[in-house]
Amino acid sequence: MTNNHTLRTASALLFLLSCSFVSAEPLRYEGTPDLPGSGKHVVLVSGDEEYRSEEMVVQLGRILAKRHGFDCTVLFAINPVSGEIDPECRTNIPYLEVLETADVLVVNLRFRDLPDDQMKRFDDYLKKGKPVLGIRTATHAFNIPRDKTYVRYSFDFAGEGEWNQGFGRLVLGETWITHHGQHGSEATRGVIVPEQKENPIVRSCEDIFGPTNVYRIRLPLPGDSTPLVYGQVLESMSATDKPVAGPKNEPMMPIAWTKTYRIDNGPSGRVFASTMGSSQDFESVGLRRLLVNAVYWLAGLEERISMSANVDIVGTYETLPMGFGAHKKGLKPADFKLLP
Repeated sequence: MTNNHTLRTASALLFLLSCSFVSAEPLRYEGTPDLPGSGKHVVLVSGDEEYRSEEMVVQLGRILAKRHGFDCTVLFAINPVSGEIDPECRTNIPYLEVLETADVLVVNLRFRDLPDDQMKRFDDYLKKGKPVLGIRTATHAFNIPRDKTYVRYSFDFAGEGEWNQGFGRLVLGETWITHHGQHGSEATRGVIVPEQKENPIVRSCEDIFGPTNVYRIRLPLPGDSTPLVYGQVLESMSATDKPVAGPKNEPMMPIAWTKTYRIDNGPSGRVFASTMGSSQDFESVGLRRLLVNAVYWLAGLEERISMSANVDIVGTYETLPMGFGAHKKGLKPADFKLLP
């Protein structure tokens, strides 16, 4: 009996110790008062193993809060034992309940298989027709087994009707197809669609470049999708490289577009999707401006989009190269808090 009591006590102690590692609150950035985004809440959700979304969403959140006044909450894939940011943990993104007060959702996920209680937060948000910004691998944000409640969100869901190919196709406009440019050796230059040059979302976004390659999508995009930026495949990994000759650029694939979505006959919501968006892509001033402008549009503030809006880096931004298992280890959300 004593041994059983000791075992139960030790197990309880280990449980409490493991819980103590978990962050007590999500990462929050309070918006600077009296700026256009004041009073709007943006939730940025990261979780991919390859493109360092955990770095990119932090910097986007800081820029939106410090430079534009949005209140921002940043969420991460979290190891449930250590409480550390762990992009390779596909089954846990805590604090998704903050979506209840979100005005804009930024999704930068890849192949997540979240528990039902966490998926329900996404489902509830989308059923309200609220705005969504999808970045890079968000086209294949979820990979959910067939026996689970929210399987229809899976990138390869083979159901009939509107949910065929899941969240990516229905909400963002495309699921995962394949790489179009050569992954790791053919970078991307953004080219504004000529007919969209007066669109406020692309205002002052002439210089878009990133080392990630162009994703292939099916043309035309579904429904009311409107391409805003084409992805020009480059010969190598420099912004000054020439375009690749031949079919990869004839025609060019859209890499940014807008559309609307509707879940289960609910209200419609605005969407902006970009298949660029690694942490290194986000070093591009043009891409930073494009995503900030998109948040304004999603929040219904398109009339406040300025050609001279400040999208400078806030604090430090030292990115790591894309790659599996290449994320910086041992970090917790609190490590990204800005100093006073």
